[in-house]
Amino acid sequence: MNLDDAQKKAVASWIADGLKLSDIQKRLATEFGLNLTYMDVRFLVDDLKLIPKDVPKVEKNLALPTPPQNQQSPSASAEPVPDLAEDESPAPVGTGKVSLSVDTVARPGTLVSGSVTFSDSQGGVWYLDQMGRLGIGPKQQGYKPSAADLQAFQQALETELSKIGF
Repeated sequence: MNLDDAQKKAVASWIADGLKLSDIQKRLATEFGLNLTYMDVRFLVDDLKLIPKDVPKVEKNLALPTPPQNQQSPSASAEPVPDLAEDESPAPVGTGKVSLSVDTVARPGTLVSGSVTFSDSQGGVWYLDQMGRLGIGPKQQGYKPSAADLQAFQQALETELSKIGF
């Protein structure tokens, strides 16, 4: 987009006044008869080496935000695979003998899902969501499988998913 010097100065003054890009887009249309898309306005402002006031400056070396722990899972009873805190004692040690099955039709909101039975005969559902997160929904609320069972579950799941091309 080629603007003359007066138009460039006008855009620069609008930025200095704190106008948002959408407001600049509207003013370009009304004052200069230039119908630009929002993206075109962004490129124009960038080409003019202007920084809108509504855009926060990004600092380097910022820590990534952590997702909230209480998000709703695709299955109402499903919970993410638990992590044990240092002061929490692990569940009773299982033998690590786990059986699992893969659903022929995935549960809504998941890429793939199925059921699992752990070595202590406790069971539940498992799923892999669109973000690649693995979740387990135990049948008995509050149940936490042993570390050996979780490891066996992950290995069995990897084997089963490789059979179906995941």
